[in-house]
Amino acid sequence: MAASFSAATLERFAREVSKYPAEQKQSAVMACLSIIQQEQGWVSPEAERALAAYLGMAPIAVHEVTSFYNMYNQRPVGRYKLNVCTNLPCQLRDGAKTLAHLEQRLGISAGETTADGLFTLQQCECLGACADAPVMLVNDRTMCSFMTEDKVDQLIDGLKNAEASQ
Repeated sequence: MAASFSAATLERFAREVSKYPAEQKQSAVMACLSIIQQEQGWVSPEAERALAAYLGMAPIAVHEVTSFYNMYNQRPVGRYKLNVCTNLPCQLRDGAKTLAHLEQRLGISAGETTADGLFTLQQCECLGACADAPVMLVNDRTMCSFMTEDKVDQLIDGLKNAEASQ
């Protein structure tokens, strides 16, 4: 099955491609992958191939980018993707404890999604906020610092309450 992009998506791609010389349009690959993920929630193999065709790249070149960076979801994820830093500075300041608490609280292991599709829990490498450890990133956009068990519980409760009120 081939992926097809909406006119609005193609317009967004064109804006990104226009930032580069015509012969270097593949430089927009990361921005275009981000657009796909924003709109579809993940980057499917079909979307990778369609983007490769759009940018005039080999499909494997797009896949190499998608698979190299952990910010691109290669499979569907929950509404809230929770990345917990497990790099050494966070480990030394209870990063592993934070991850274990989230696993217990959500009833899933790292790399899994809750049955209701609300949360996906992942561990990740350095988020660049070592002084604020332990840290988490929610949906690749919102950094959460000094994540004690109480702060984790408040975050989870807040996200669940936000969903319930919609």
